[in-house]
Amino acid sequence: MRVGVDTGGTFTDFAYADGNSSHIFKLPSTPADPSRAISEGLRLIAERTGARTAEIEVVHGTTVGTNALLERRGAKTALVTTAGFEDVLEIGRQTRPALYDLNVEREAPLVPKSLRFGVRERVAASGEVLEELQDEEMHALVETLRESGIESVAVSLLFSFAHPEHERRIKRALAALNVTLSVSHEILPEYREYERTSTVCINAYLQPLMSGYLKRLQRSAPRLRVMQSSGGGISAGVAVSEPVRTILSGPAAGVVGALEVARRAGFDNIITFDMGGTSTDVALCANNRINLTNEGTVAGLPVAVSAMDIHTVGAGGGSIARVDAGGSLRVGPESAGALPGPACYGRGELATVTDANLFLNRFGGESLLGGDFRLDAGRSRTALERLAKEMSAAAGRRVTAREAAIGVVRIVNANMERALRRVSTERGHDPRAFTLVSFGGAGGLHAVELARSLRIGRVVVPQLPGALSAFGALESDVVRDSSRTVMLDVRTAKEKIARAFEELERAARVALKREGFADDKQRHERSVAARYRGQSFELEIDWKASGDLTAAFHEAHQARYSYAQKENTVEIVNVRLRSTGVVEKFRSRPPSKRSSLKAAKATAHMSAGVYFANKKAEWVAIYNRDQLAAGARLASPCIVTEYSSTTLVPADARARADERGNLIIEL
Repeated sequence: MRVGVDTGGTFTDFAYADGNSSHIFKLPSTPADPSRAISEGLRLIAERTGARTAEIEVVHGTTVGTNALLERRGAKTALVTTAGFEDVLEIGRQTRPALYDLNVEREAPLVPKSLRFGVRERVAASGEVLEELQDEEMHALVETLRESGIESVAVSLLFSFAHPEHERRIKRALAALNVTLSVSHEILPEYREYERTSTVCINAYLQPLMSGYLKRLQRSAPRLRVMQSSGGGISAGVAVSEPVRTILSGPAAGVVGALEVARRAGFDNIITFDMGGTSTDVALCANNRINLTNEGTVAGLPVAVSAMDIHTVGAGGGSIARVDAGGSLRVGPESAGALPGPACYGRGELATVTDANLFLNRFGGESLLGGDFRLDAGRSRTALERLAKEMSAAAGRRVTAREAAIGVVRIVNANMERALRRVSTERGHDPRAFTLVSFGGAGGLHAVELARSLRIGRVVVPQLPGALSAFGALESDVVRDSSRTVMLDVRTAKEKIARAFEELERAARVALKREGFADDKQRHERSVAARYRGQSFELEIDWKASGDLTAAFHEAHQARYSYAQKENTVEIVNVRLRSTGVVEKFRSRPPSKRSSLKAAKATAHMSAGVYFANKKAEWVAIYNRDQLAAGARLASPCIVTEYSSTTLVPADARARADERGNLIIEL
């Protein structure tokens, strides 16, 4: 049995395959220790199926690393680097985060100046040793670190990717400290000392926390894999040693699931829209491919390991609405989370997006999770009346609770629209050529309005959208990303590049075999990071030894920057290998929580008055998604309810159910 788990800020989602059927359910998250909710969920699955928890294979999308970075609650970390480069974390790049802000403040480095140590050694960019590392230097370093009380050490020497022996010697010496170690030539053997050092420091900062968390989780889930930021799973052991690869773990699983849904439904170009309780994650996938980047930033810190190009904004169902010091209505990024949650969950007192949607009657009732989770409409009304009173004082006129609720929805939509534009129009993509795939517990209530704002003509809501990230984890392959800096002229270095790929692939094959994947269950995709000689940044190009890589780079540069300098030399900076252990996919269409999809006419079982942008309620049909037959067409406006989510279809849109259970909404 395989179980996909997605830990969110409000709920922890479970998807599991049992024979020829699949099932989902949600439990409230336990933010203090997310493993508690997961252990409870696995216990329930074992009870329902008769399986032993020790036999269940668990694939986990986690936000533990991300949250630790955002909240700055990682380990006390030291940095060991080449003497003279101790301040690289503070110097960074000359780029300014806000060009016209004279008072801008950069994020403080994870490692303070007092814990950054330089050792006398020097290696040239070619790998030639200019100054040998001395044993006395290492002995003194070990004693200094022992007295500092550190919990983890990051080691990042200048040009260690060209000559890693000095880092190996330091690693052997520091083993006596009995703390976690992160070494740059093992994690990111690439040039650019700032990004490499930042990545290694993040890894060291997260190691003790992730190690403790995953070890606790393995008590109830011995067969554990963790989603990584690039979209595949890694073993718990790799996640413990390289937690930096998991900091976009949760959102990555959702993109994997959305892309699989789009492929099966016949859509090539999609924008994924994952709105949960705490945040919204968006990504653009063109031609059935996930966009990866090695230039990501998390919590203001550069992360240079391979990751999906996902943009996250603090807008979710639990985002808190408030009036700021200037009298303007703000929504998020602060969230009510799982505890206390939105006011309607029975514990919170502050108005949230969920409270606004409930007050506007957009859930089609006063419960979630198929009636298992009752909502307190009275508390929502009280919270929104309190917000309306604050808005009235700021505006100098009376603002009703309904106007406040509509304002909350408009503001959160504007925040999410900016995120969607960030991954589409701001990167040269016309959103009209894409389909919006909406999922997450709150996504269906906002997707159509956002699609209209970006002039996207189609919205797809997969079956069980509130648990799609868990299904994405359930179906994810095992992926290993490796790379190496080479700095070679493409015209004269094909043989050297081919040898570098062969060495990377040999190591990757051994690693995947250790995880149980025979050669015929492995895929290895080669790519290079190329640039015109003299440029500062590279473009990723698929490697084809027999093809014209120079022409491919010119074409890619033309597409990205609208020009190509064909007379310039093309330089290969890094070679990169993406190795995949192919996991057997679950082929059956997932049914609902309680029953398989039933063949029935699209008949509304009730109606309700819903407030849109006007002052009067508009009567809408309410459909139970479990009862929609393939091909059924729905009257609009309408609300479609199901266990994991609710979808709102306004009057100017048309909805139907396709043969795979997806809800297709045409604007």
